Amino acid sequence: MSDVGMLLNQTYSFEEKEVQAVEEFSQEKSSSGDKKLKVIKVIFLILCVLLIGELIAYRYVLPSFASPKVTIRGNKVYSAEEIASKFVPMHCSSWFDFDVEEGVSILSSDPGIDSAIIEKKFPNRIFVDVVERIPVAVTFVVENGFTYPMQIDRSGVLFPVKNASVLDSKFVPIISGLPVEHMSGGMKVPMKYRPLIDQIAEIGLHQNNYFASISEICVLPKESGNYELALIPSQSKVKVLTDRSLNEDALKYMMVVLDVVNLLDTEVSEIDLRYGSVSCKMK
Repeated sequence: MSDVGMLLNQTYSFEEKEVQAVEEFSQEKSSSGDKKLKVIKVIFLILCVLLIGELIAYRYVLPSFASPKVTIRGNKVYSAEEIASKFVPMHCSSWFDFDVEEGVSILSSDPGIDSAIIEKKFPNRIFVDVVERIPVAVTFVVENGFTYPMQIDRSGVLFPVKNASVLDSKFVPIISGLPVEHMSGGMKVPMKYRPLIDQIAEIGLHQNNYFASISEICVLPKESGNYELALIPSQSKVKVLTDRSLNEDALKYMMVVLDVVNLLDTEVSEIDLRYGSVSCKMK
């Protein structure tokens, strides 16, 4: 019996060792699997970080070092390409190189642009908002023996004609006789003629297009330093002399007098509306 017991004890001891060995192997295998899983997770996280970094680089970093994309807004007469080309002297090869203040200064120096606002948005966007000058009248200047048309805005600033249609516009009158010879674009008409420009701008705001019946407004300087006006109707050969107060009532009065003269069918070449009376000059 003792031999049988010893055999059983040895069997049980062997089985226990076998079980213990299996458990140890399982633990080692599990531990090895955990380590591999941790390594895989670390590698995955590293790849994710690299991928995100690459996306950020391509999405934000690299574009900011490339040529910026310029968007022009508010332009009507100027083309977007024409305005964008004004930034060429800045030699900005990237978004970081673009100087907003310098860009605004360049655009503001153009006689036809009233104001400009430039905004930079990371990584490569530049938005340019321009306000072009609106002509209220057209005049002519002499330079190097040649005569050039120039537009005038409400502030009295002269700027070049970019669209020839303004010369035939029934909403923008032609002014002659202004002492603006040899004055370049961006200059202003003399101060004493500013009220006339303002009056023309006010008349242009009315629904009745009075300038459609006037082909030219002539400025007649006086020896005293003041000036008077001569209006040339578009549908009549009669010249109308008036003082420098140009307003809606004065134009209505002029049209009534012209209608009367045309009905009488007289040989009138000039109508004088100055000094509060009406006088006519015959041919």
